[in-house]
Amino acid sequence: MRFRLERLTHQHVDRFVRTQLAAGRGPVTLRRCIATLSNALNDAIRQRRLTHNAARYTAIPLPHRAERPCWTIEETVAFLRYCRQVDDPLTELFEVLICTGMRKGEALGLHWADVDLQARLLFVRHTLVAVDNSRLVLSTPKTPGSRDWIALSSRAVAALRRCARRQRATAITGRASNDRGLVFCRPEGQPIRPERVLRRFYELAEAAGVPRIRVHDLRHLAATIMIASGVPLAMVSKTLRHSTFSTTVDIYGHLTRQAAQGAVDATATALEAAERTARGTPPGRRSHATILRP
Repeated sequence: MRFRLERLTHQHVDRFVRTQLAAGRGPVTLRRCIATLSNALNDAIRQRRLTHNAARYTAIPLPHRAERPCWTIEETVAFLRYCRQVDDPLTELFEVLICTGMRKGEALGLHWADVDLQARLLFVRHTLVAVDNSRLVLSTPKTPGSRDWIALSSRAVAALRRCARRQRATAITGRASNDRGLVFCRPEGQPIRPERVLRRFYELAEAAGVPRIRVHDLRHLAATIMIASGVPLAMVSKTLRHSTFSTTVDIYGHLTRQAAQGAVDATATALEAAERTARGTPPGRRSHATILRP
């Protein structure tokens, strides 16, 4: 279809969208096409060539969001227990990922200079990335908001202390010199390749008898555990360092229903317990609670 800009209408754009969807064009690709068209039309408006944007209100169905695989608490415990049992060198890395929700590259780029175990904080200042699938470089984190601090639980602190002891033991034997200052590194102090972490993660998961998931899914596992435990979504968003709160809602909003159900169930349980206590109170005995009168 060919139309002059001033003759382009919303109906034309809508018909184009329906035609493309019927032809099998993916919603994500189509949304990008319409976004590009909308930007071009906005530019034409700024140049006084058009008075309206025919693509501005075009509705495109959202792509189906696949359910994110996630371990249960029991499977998570079984995996970590097996890692400690075989004393795998990456045990502490996986535990820190689960306890903090960090991205894999952020953890692999973490330096001891950015960790304060006394204050139970770490600062995300680097991320390890593979350039051309071969050369490892330290880059800035994914978004400006990602360059932030993360609080550490006592469990995460314990894992980091074990990692430090492991490095000191290696240094004493003269097999390594961690001059780069990386928290998680190879025995000789060099960065760990991300694909090496993934391969070992798959091997350990299979040996531990838990479902195969991605290393990045440990970030989703951390979020799921927090939300299921009743942590407010705003705090989950801060911990994961999402660029916007809406990102957290979009990814994990469905999980808040589970947390909300747990909250109202807790309220009902408290009321029922109070009623049982009241039934056991002798008649005529008043409660010390304040009575509000209209």
